[in-house]
Amino acid sequence: MAGVPECRFTILCREENKLFMLQNLPSMADNQNTLPAESGLAESITEAFGIIRRQLLVIIFFALIGITCGIIYLRITPPNYTAQAEILFDRSNRPIVQQQSLFEDAPFDLSFFESQIQILQSERIALSVIKKLDLMKDPEFAGSDGGLFGSIADYFSRLFRPEFPKSESEFEQQAVSVFLQKIEAKRIGTTFFIEISFRSNNPNRAAQIANAVADVYIADQMESKYETTRRANEWLRGRLNDLRRQASADEQAVNSYKTDNKIVNAGGTLIGEQTLTELNSALVSARAKTSEALARLDRIEAILRMDSPDAPVDATVSDAVSSPIITKLRQEYLALVNSEAEYSARYGKNHESVINLRNKIRDTLTSIASELRRLAETSKSEYLIAKKRQDDIERELASSVSQSQATNRARVTLRDLESAAESSRSLHNLFQQRFLESTQQQAQLFNEVRVIEPATVATQKRSPKPIIILALSALGGMILGGGLGLLREVMDRVFRTRKQVEEILHVPCVAMVPLQKEDPKQKHTSSDQESHTMPIGLRTITYRSTVLRAVLNPPLSYFTEAIRSIKVAADLIRKKRADTTIGITSALPNEGKSTIAVAFAQLVAQVGRRVIVVDCDLHNPSLSRTLAPTATIGIIEVLSGECSICEAIWTDPATKMAFLPAVINAQLIDTSEILASALTSKLFDQLRQSYDYVVIDLPPIIPAVDVRATAHLMDLYFLIVEWGRTRIDVVQHALNTANGVYDNLAGVVLNKTNMDYIGRYDEHIYYYNNYYNNYHKKNMD
Repeated sequence: MAGVPECRFTILCREENKLFMLQNLPSMADNQNTLPAESGLAESITEAFGIIRRQLLVIIFFALIGITCGIIYLRITPPNYTAQAEILFDRSNRPIVQQQSLFEDAPFDLSFFESQIQILQSERIALSVIKKLDLMKDPEFAGSDGGLFGSIADYFSRLFRPEFPKSESEFEQQAVSVFLQKIEAKRIGTTFFIEISFRSNNPNRAAQIANAVADVYIADQMESKYETTRRANEWLRGRLNDLRRQASADEQAVNSYKTDNKIVNAGGTLIGEQTLTELNSALVSARAKTSEALARLDRIEAILRMDSPDAPVDATVSDAVSSPIITKLRQEYLALVNSEAEYSARYGKNHESVINLRNKIRDTLTSIASELRRLAETSKSEYLIAKKRQDDIERELASSVSQSQATNRARVTLRDLESAAESSRSLHNLFQQRFLESTQQQAQLFNEVRVIEPATVATQKRSPKPIIILALSALGGMILGGGLGLLREVMDRVFRTRKQVEEILHVPCVAMVPLQKEDPKQKHTSSDQESHTMPIGLRTITYRSTVLRAVLNPPLSYFTEAIRSIKVAADLIRKKRADTTIGITSALPNEGKSTIAVAFAQLVAQVGRRVIVVDCDLHNPSLSRTLAPTATIGIIEVLSGECSICEAIWTDPATKMAFLPAVINAQLIDTSEILASALTSKLFDQLRQSYDYVVIDLPPIIPAVDVRATAHLMDLYFLIVEWGRTRIDVVQHALNTANGVYDNLAGVVLNKTNMDYIGRYDEHIYYYNNYYNNYHKKNMD
């Protein structure tokens, strides 16, 4: 039933069951192989959506700013109307009888159309249209056409530079500059059409200028062709006169040279040429015979120079083979060689008949060699005769050549003169023909460009487009807001999720304690009522803040569940030890460590366990000033022996939680020495014997070194980190400087968590809150 408080037995059973379940669950390290990890892509997408959720207001704010800028732009920007005219390039309607053009037409390829587009957008065409339509008097071209921004820019430019009256050329240049910004020419697909577009604030003016550009371009093309043809005709006429004079002079030079050198052709050939031809033929034949005789002589002499006795027989000489004497001697030699071989095999090599045959063979070889020497003498005589004949022909040819050199030189010069005269006459005739064709073309110029669709007056403005401008403005604002949001995320170097704590510090995040605020309606009520239940004279804890009693009312709140998570984490370690001393500290002051210490002790005391909270923040004992503002003795007096522990302890009448304050009447310098002393260690041993839990409210790590001096006193530590405020590097620095704390650190507690905002950083917490609220709502019902 709602509103009925739970008894201590029920709370105690819940704590024991929760501890039992946590101890029997496998560790996260053991379940890494059984629990599927979220994929990297899914995790990245989830993180991206988380960033969008967290920075949604920033993105929406800048999107609204972008839309506002777009609306302002639409209001101050004058409308633009666009008119289009289309021209066609076509050579199919040329005249049927068309002379060959003096200049070859460029093919209709990509480079051709790009060139024509540049011409359409050139300053020459722009200036011609401006003069034709007298656009220099139009404010759109003579003044600033930049709208509000352009007017502002002109105003500031006039402030910082002296104003001089503009000349006519400056006005023209300004009008041309504005004109070129508004004109656009492009090819339509892969066709032979070019579209001419012009933007103007006046739709009639836009159509008029687009048509004027097409007309001026066509007229410019005609004028260009006419001017090109005219200049070509003038050049051809002057060149033709020069060639005529040159041809006449060359022909006269040929006739004069023939007369001076008495050159007369008979049948087209000179007499000396026939003689030279015959002598050349005879010389070739004589040289062939001389070479043949010399080769035969060299071969015979080479055979005679051989050392082998059988060389004359084995060597092949055509004259020797054809000689009947050598043929007969060779046959005899072969017969004797066969007989000698036969007798040697029959009678032996030293037989008298074999010896006689060898003598005959030697005589035969001698006869063959004698015949070869005779043939050599004959060949030598033939060679000398052929050589003499060759020398005679060469001398006769040299004489004939010497006699005809003068005539040949004259003919060479004559041929050059005749060739020059013939070339001059041919070139003159060619230029005369081209001159006649060019004259005809000048009278029949053909234009390959014509307007297919003239520009009409536009009925709708072309720009600015409200939907597009607003969409782009909103998109730009969203991008800027997203960039700023991403920058905020990067600069947000604080702890906000359990995952951050575990990945960065490599320690478990045991709890996320929600932010608690003061409740004015409940202030001072509980402590005043319960103080009457305690015996008179005992030191009673006074709660001056409802935050310090949040763990007791209501008992099923998220804050209480978070404190229970801290207790369960401590109990998992406490099972290994009989008594537990728990140190509660933080990196910086005001992170809520004292509140967590009191809440933890209250929860432990509520389930019937003996617990004491000791204020060891000797620099700033804020917990003592809150719970025992009238205390006059505390831990310092106990350590010094001025009083006993019982005389200094205060008690909570509701939970029986004990509290040992710290009364600091003067600033202490050696606080770390006090905490590290043997007396403090002895005091803590006494507290462990009297209480199940000894909760120590320690000072922060960074401002003082006291926490480092308690490493030998604490069984475990809990580090309190303020959610969304304490920087990551500060916590890392604190743990790096306190190795004893890090070695015995049971976990990190994220305190003062904004539960309404945490779901933007950790969707698991978001779903957990829903399940938690629904579960406890059903139980309460």
